[in-house]
Amino acid sequence: MKNKKKILILLGHPDKSGLCGALADAYETGAREAGHEVTRLNVDDMKFNPDLQFGYRKRMDLEPDLVKFVEHVKGCDHFVVIHPIWWLGMPARLKGLFDRTWLPGSTFRYIKTADGNRTIFWHRLLRGKTSRVIVTSGSSKWIVNLVFLPGNVNSQLRWGILWFAGFSVRTTWVGSAETLSELARGSWLRVAHDLGREAK
Repeated sequence: MKNKKKILILLGHPDKSGLCGALADAYETGAREAGHEVTRLNVDDMKFNPDLQFGYRKRMDLEPDLVKFVEHVKGCDHFVVIHPIWWLGMPARLKGLFDRTWLPGSTFRYIKTADGNRTIFWHRLLRGKTSRVIVTSGSSKWIVNLVFLPGNVNSQLRWGILWFAGFSVRTTWVGSAETLSELARGSWLRVAHDLGREAK
C-alpha cells in the first residue's frame, strides 16, 4: 500500500481490560487492516524499575524491555500513546517509562559550547515523526479544562516529552469515560479504528 507506516502503539493503562485497552485494540486492528507495520506494547507487560533513582546524576542501565522500547520509538514513523488521566496526569508506571528512557543523547541532545558547557538549546533527535495521544478521563474534557487551566492536563506528555524530542503531536480526548453509553463507546472505538487505518 502507499504510505505504509511503521506504527508503535503503547498502552499506558496498567489494566488491559478497560476502555483504554479497547481503544488500543481498535487502533491496532484498523492499522493492521490497512497494511501498516504495527508493534504493540503494554506498559503492564514490561519489566523495568520505573524509578529514576539517581535523577540524572548517575545513569541506570536500561532493562531489556526498555532497550527494546527505545529501539521501537526510534524505528517507528508514528507513535501512539493511550492512557487514562489520573489526578491530572498519566499513570505512574507510564511516567516512569519515560523518566527512564527519555535521556540526553537518546531522544534529545543538548547543544554545547566550544569549551563543553551545556547551553539551553537542544537537538530534537526524533524530528520528522508523528504521534497520536489518546487519553480518557472520568470527567468531561470541557469540565476539566474549565476547572483546571486549559491544556495543562496533557501538556507534560504532549509538549514536555514528545514534542521536546521532535514529534509532531495530535490528541484525542475521550471524556466522561466511566459513564459512556454503549452507543458512545462504539463510536469512540470506530474513531480509534479509523485513526489506525489512516495512521494518524
